[in-house]
Amino acid sequence: MSTTDSTVDPAVETVDEQQRREAQLVADVVASFDDCADPRLRELMTGIVEHVHAFIRETRLTEAEWSTAIDFLTRAGHITDDRRQEFILLSDVLGASMQTIAVNNAAYGDATEATVFGPFFVDDSPQIPLGGDIAGGASGQPCWVEGTVRDDLGNPLSGARVEVWEADEDGFYDVQYGDDRVAGRAHLFTDADGSYRFWGVTPTPYPIPADGPVGEMLAAVGRSPMRASHLHFMVSHEGCRTLVTHIFVRGDRLLGSDSVFGVKDSLVHDFVEQPAGSPTPDGRVVTGGWSRTRFDIVLAPAGV
Repeated sequence: MSTTDSTVDPAVETVDEQQRREAQLVADVVASFDDCADPRLRELMTGIVEHVHAFIRETRLTEAEWSTAIDFLTRAGHITDDRRQEFILLSDVLGASMQTIAVNNAAYGDATEATVFGPFFVDDSPQIPLGGDIAGGASGQPCWVEGTVRDDLGNPLSGARVEVWEADEDGFYDVQYGDDRVAGRAHLFTDADGSYRFWGVTPTPYPIPADGPVGEMLAAVGRSPMRASHLHFMVSHEGCRTLVTHIFVRGDRLLGSDSVFGVKDSLVHDFVEQPAGSPTPDGRVVTGGWSRTRFDIVLAPAGV
């Protein structure tokens, strides 16, 4: 009489052993952080190890693919300097910047929504008076921007710092000019009633820098590097959460495909075209047409 062969299938045994080895490696690396004195650092390091290893195991990443990824990051480092931040671009196009912003800027009442910082902010922008011009020679159609800054209770915030920066009509920020010009950026402070106003240029669409590894990646996956037309703001006041945001131009065809996922419905505003000869709010003489928009800002309390 024959008996049933109870021998374990070698193929199954091999798979089990492979999974055991992979899981043991993850456990060993995670355990290597056990003596880390900083609990938060330990949490971050073990979390990233677990997620990276899970990605490698799930996708069965090849050594050649891992080498390509290392080369990509190396080239991103080489192209980065004090005027070009390829790693911010990478974070932006993968949506990581927007996700970090979402996590760190919790919804609070009617506080203005935050969006990406972007790679073109520069410290020490010039201060302009209320009604001044941030363009500084940047090309483009003149645009009048006005609004108020208030707290979540509706109180006007006097002396709030309003930092603004934008690209010229050709899609270039001053840091891309190749010289030391400062254009398309400035800061000002709100009036006693929380109001602000300034001249800039009407925003136009432009591509993020696509001549480096991030641009190569976007081309490889069939994505556009174009950003929807926008104007950057960073607004701060004592006792309030600092707001980093944009406003976008209503009707822009790129609102649904912004390359860094920065568009939010609440940040889309009308930029109303004004025909040549139309009187300006401050009496400035403008040759040709100009535009105007209003952006009222609400800051959330600090610590929320």
